[in-house]
Amino acid sequence: MIINTGGRTDTVQYYTRWLLKRFEEGYVLSRNPLFQHKVTRYELTPDQVDCVVFCSKNYAPILPHINSIAERFHTYFHYTITAYGKEIEPGVPGIDESMATLAKLSEIVGANRIAWRYDPVLLTSEYTVRRHLETFERMASFLSGHIDRCIFSFVEMYRKLQTNMPELIPLTEKDKEELAAGLGAIAAEYNIPIQTCGTNGDYTRYGISSSGCMTLNILGQANGVQFRNLKHQGLRQGCHCIESRDIGAYDTCLNGCKYCYANTNRQKARENYKLHDPDSPLLLGHLLPSDTVQQGMQRSFLKP
Repeated sequence: MIINTGGRTDTVQYYTRWLLKRFEEGYVLSRNPLFQHKVTRYELTPDQVDCVVFCSKNYAPILPHINSIAERFHTYFHYTITAYGKEIEPGVPGIDESMATLAKLSEIVGANRIAWRYDPVLLTSEYTVRRHLETFERMASFLSGHIDRCIFSFVEMYRKLQTNMPELIPLTEKDKEELAAGLGAIAAEYNIPIQTCGTNGDYTRYGISSSGCMTLNILGQANGVQFRNLKHQGLRQGCHCIESRDIGAYDTCLNGCKYCYANTNRQKARENYKLHDPDSPLLLGHLLPSDTVQQGMQRSFLKP
């Protein structure tokens, strides 16, 4: 089984103490986002977890402690660093600080276990195609040698985003082609494998592969292990990722990114954060008398 720590919230940046304690105690409870009184227990032990996948925009809080997990488990780290400033990502460190932290993470866990996520790619009057390519090149020149690959996706125009980001300029096919051509050329110049994830369209002519960001091939190569040949159904259209179990919770991330799909709004995330107890097995609050706890199925994907 694959454990995902960062799909629903930036657990690494805001809930490091809780996350470390869960691995120390060897289990976690996860509340069903659709049926709130259904809770699933997962064992967080090396014999039950094939790989722990992290995704964050700031690994600084966990750097001094990451080996307590990385030395026991197979791991993979997604580090999201984009071109955007505080007006779009208010809780995220600046580009230079983020890149420096990624370099430190790479020294600890190895470049083969880190993917740089440059996503989502979106356009405004300030963040033009030209600015994206200029920023991407500056970042690629620094990150080359510290990462396993770069993953990008074009922003999805869902309804909430249209409300939260009225300044957004819809991407045309011409925009996508220009961006893909530029990103592919820059990645090739700095010897960075680049791929899409969750983005429809074929950009292989620009040296961009289409894959999942969390496939058994990627996780296996990073950790020197072999997984069984299983079909990757993905999480949404255009996604080729293997199934995983997310131990976070929606409406809990304090980054406040305007394009975020995991938060209803920033205020709700702030209110929920007050319910967090680092000593609870649940990310938010505690078990209630009306809750039903079941043991999660944890089948291994590793080759015997």
